Amino acid sequence: MRIGIIAGEASGDILAAGLIKAILAHCPDAKFEGIAGPLMIEAGCKALYPAEKLSVMGLVEVLAHYKELSSIRKELTQHFIADPPDVFIGIDAPDFNLVVEAKLKESGIGTIHYVSPSVWAWRQYRLAKIARSVDLILTLFPFEARFYENHNISVKYIGHTLADDIDLHIDLEQARKKIKLDVPIEQTVIAVLPGSRMSEVTRLTKPFLETLLLCLKTQPDLLFLIPFVNDKTRHFFEQALALHTHYKPDIRARFILHNGHSREVMAASNAVLLASGTAALEALLLKKPMLVAYKLSPITYWVAKRLLKVPYYSLPNLLAGEALVEEITQDEVRSEVLAPKLLSLLSSELWKNKLAVFHDIHLLLRQNADQMAAQAVIDYLQKQRNAD
Repeated sequence: MRIGIIAGEASGDILAAGLIKAILAHCPDAKFEGIAGPLMIEAGCKALYPAEKLSVMGLVEVLAHYKELSSIRKELTQHFIADPPDVFIGIDAPDFNLVVEAKLKESGIGTIHYVSPSVWAWRQYRLAKIARSVDLILTLFPFEARFYENHNISVKYIGHTLADDIDLHIDLEQARKKIKLDVPIEQTVIAVLPGSRMSEVTRLTKPFLETLLLCLKTQPDLLFLIPFVNDKTRHFFEQALALHTHYKPDIRARFILHNGHSREVMAASNAVLLASGTAALEALLLKKPMLVAYKLSPITYWVAKRLLKVPYYSLPNLLAGEALVEEITQDEVRSEVLAPKLLSLLSSELWKNKLAVFHDIHLLLRQNADQMAAQAVIDYLQKQRNAD
């Protein structure tokens, strides 16, 4: 069995690696190749290009990298058409993958798309393109599966690997020991995640830092844990931090930076300030009070705001169907807005009922997703063989 696979960003790498391992458990001779992150490569995928090539966010940002992305897409499409895999699986990165999937399906190659594009939220005109490009959609969330069923597109809800991986109950003391955070259990710790993409970190570093410094004026004993996905984003943040805390070693000591381990950092915290994305889902599964920020280029935000079809953009609110967490967007992402809201997260009584809803959502998403996804792929291939 030979499988073409393309994943972008850290979250896609996690999902793809889990899927590869689960398929190999059933079919040890299976071969995988495509665009792969480090976890996929470790799981056994041959990388024709690194996944970081697809880590571009926003309309303006994509345009800046259009020529390179277009060239990669063309080369990979030609590669798979010339040497057809048994099935192609596009993981997330819909603007890139759906074009590849359409051309491969047209040439007779079966296509599966893992992680639904946000058609239920905006750009619903893409439904026709998805129907033409994809034989099967694998969704992480139940509301997505219902949406596709209503539009007669073949779909399978598989749950989310994060819900499988993260324990239902988190022991704060053990979580702090795990990252060697030697502080009293009474110490208030706030995890700060300014994003996984450089574009996010560039936009959120200044308002986030100013927010944290403003919080320290009210509560000088706060401790901030800040994880980074790579050296580039960490270096950018470190430079900004140095400017803000120059000749203030007592303030600089309130910031602890980490290479990776964002989940462990959040588990060790009392509350989380983060960029909208998969991290918000992790914070939900860890049962952490959170404040979600979202800031795009002005043009991207202007377009997105007019196309949005849902009242929320963060996953906790979308899954709950209500505004469980506060969402701060665009020009509102500034310290005088964020700081009081962040400090209010530390009132546990206010969050008691919300965390109970987080627990219910965790149970709903716990479907053994890697195995479910692998079985869906194997069933699809078996069905194709029977049809032949």
